[in-house]
Amino acid sequence: MNPLNPKKLLLSKWTAVTPVAKQKHYLVSRVIKTDSPTDPIELVEIESVFSKATQVIPWRDLQDADIWRQGWV
Repeated sequence: MNPLNPKKLLLSKWTAVTPVAKQKHYLVSRVIKTDSPTDPIELVEIESVFSKATQVIPWRDLQDADIWRQGWV
């Protein structure tokens, strides 16, 4: 897998390997920045395409191939 750049995550598409309640496809709807502009980005908000429900996760979780696949698979 290519290394992810947290600055390019906004509006990227992801597929959950194990869908929960028909929620399989997600879109990164917001990159959550820290108070200090020099601190690295740690969290992103993902939105389910099916239900529009959102959740906040560490962006590095998206690199775990056992949980997420990049794109809508």
